[in-house]
Amino acid sequence: MSEALARVEAVHKVYRRGAETVDVLNGLDLEVATGEFLALMGPSGSGKTTLLNLLGGLDRPTSGRVVVGGQDLGRASGRELARWRARHVGFVFQFYNLLPVLTAERNVELPLLLTRLKRSERRRRARTALEIVGLADRASHYPSQLSGGQEQRVGIARAIVNDPTVILADEPTGDLDRATGGEILDLLVALNERHGKTVVMVTHDPLAADRATRVLHLDKGVLAEASE
Repeated sequence: MSEALARVEAVHKVYRRGAETVDVLNGLDLEVATGEFLALMGPSGSGKTTLLNLLGGLDRPTSGRVVVGGQDLGRASGRELARWRARHVGFVFQFYNLLPVLTAERNVELPLLLTRLKRSERRRRARTALEIVGLADRASHYPSQLSGGQEQRVGIARAIVNDPTVILADEPTGDLDRATGGEILDLLVALNERHGKTVVMVTHDPLAADRATRVLHLDKGVLAEASE
């Protein structure tokens, strides 16, 4: 296996709800290799999405370390994390989170508004990302004019427009039928195999997990089982 892109070391994550504390992750250790496609499975409440959010710098561990691409995410300031995410992370969600008043191209361009790129370069990169996901001919369409599968493809184009170090996908096929979900998984596999993108995907679907190169199972906040 190639060099580790991400290391999660003895991570605990505790949420407090009033006087109650909820242990979501309990001393979790994990390495994600550069260029792998990792699937995270487990029951609801097992900590899958929490782990994904920690890897993406959207949340911080209560204790322990999360290091991605050499950046210790727990030690970075909020501003540093925002800049780091803009450069290195592409997020894909179950629900596409597209802005209905923007075209596909403008939705894809959104992450680049955080950069200093000129407008012409932002547009060029957005069109390239749409070409990669097979939607170059839908650039001027609005979300209401797209199918669910096409909307998710726009979401993936938005995730890759900044040429991220890692793609984090949270139930990317959860709102799609089996055939359309299969097309989205084909696209994630292609991004991994042809474009060398590291992909970490949360899924409850064993058929989706089978497309990954490695599957880990979370149960009650710990890695309980792993299969290659």
